Amino acid sequence: MLQLYAVPQFPEGVIFQQDGAPSHYGNIVREFLDTTFPQRWIGRGAVMAWPPRSPDITPLDFYLRGYVKQYVYSERINDITHLKQRIPNIIHSVTPDVLTRVWEELDYRLDVCRATNGAHIRPLVPHISPNGLCEQ
Repeated sequence: MLQLYAVPQFPEGVIFQQDGAPSHYGNIVREFLDTTFPQRWIGRGAVMAWPPRSPDITPLDFYLRGYVKQYVYSERINDITHLKQRIPNIIHSVTPDVLTRVWEELDYRLDVCRATNGAHIRPLVPHISPNGLCEQ
């Protein structure tokens, strides 16, 4: 999926971030990332290490996944073809204004991590409001 669908849409020079899920840590995945994003990927086993178990500061986890799921399933899904149509339509509906708010939320979450010196904090459970805002 990463190789066929995601990477071809990335702009040149992007820094790629992934979580520490076991399937994302396999040799084949890390070799692909090393080749595709030399010295430019963040994750477990990368030159740019990402803190373990930190989904609360990963925009894909605290925002995009919930947003997509909420709107994809806001109507009955008839079959796999219908599902495959809905997902990119929903992702493309995310406006630049919403993305700006997501980055502001990320900045806040990073401030919390800095203030606690990276200590464990209770998980931040987002709520995606109808206007696309992440709310606690």
